[in-house]
Amino acid sequence: MTDVTESQRDGVWAHPYQLASGQTQQHELGYTRLWVTLLDMEWQVRVQKLVPDTDPITWYETIGHTLPSGAISEQRFVRTGDNGMLRYIPAMAPLPTVIKPHQPLTIPAGATCVIYVGTTLWMKICVGDSASELMELPLATPSMTWLGRNTMQGELCYASATYGRLALEAVPKRPWRALTPVTIINRRQKSLLVERFSLPTPLLPVYRNDKGRLWTPGVTVESDTDMNSASLHIESSVTAVAGPCELIAPAREQMARGRRLVRAFDHIFG
Repeated sequence: MTDVTESQRDGVWAHPYQLASGQTQQHELGYTRLWVTLLDMEWQVRVQKLVPDTDPITWYETIGHTLPSGAISEQRFVRTGDNGMLRYIPAMAPLPTVIKPHQPLTIPAGATCVIYVGTTLWMKICVGDSASELMELPLATPSMTWLGRNTMQGELCYASATYGRLALEAVPKRPWRALTPVTIINRRQKSLLVERFSLPTPLLPVYRNDKGRLWTPGVTVESDTDMNSASLHIESSVTAVAGPCELIAPAREQMARGRRLVRAFDHIFG
């Protein structure tokens, strides 16, 4: 039960929340319920995974003195001068994520298309003015898949639970997903059938627009004429369609050279 003194609000990414000793902040976001408790000497974090009947569309947040049942264990973190301040920072997945179009998509020779992709975020729980990280957790339990020519050549990836869409309006708005426009350019002499492709999620920073929606820079994939390789380019900024944006989380990894990566064709398209 929620205390009568608690009020339910929409959660906000990267917002500084202030807790007093003894208070607990509860969140319900994506497929996760989270309690963060401040005590005099420590932080306590409790996590419960949910199995809702439908795709969750809201982020509820309350601050009060309510804790879950003892069946949900806590993780404990020693405090180090954090002044009771909390921030929740989004992060893209730590492995590449395999995306499927809503239906298999054929791109004619020489043609280009844009697919909009919403991918599940990880949440970093950070404290103090310096945003020291206590822990991070996925907001939906990720499933794994293999992308490559065979079991020896390829890489382990996450499998996206959502589909890529050709129309931006068709992408569901979820506060626990970030939106990435993916441009696929077919430079081959024949049509390209896109049944799935690998999105380099560890290389993508997260931005927030003036409506609170999260975006990443666009990704461009070019299928080369020799059919053995494809190049991948990450834009330096967010698409103009997103509107005014601010950076709220850097990429997990940086590309070694520039913003273009050439990879084996089946390491991108499977």
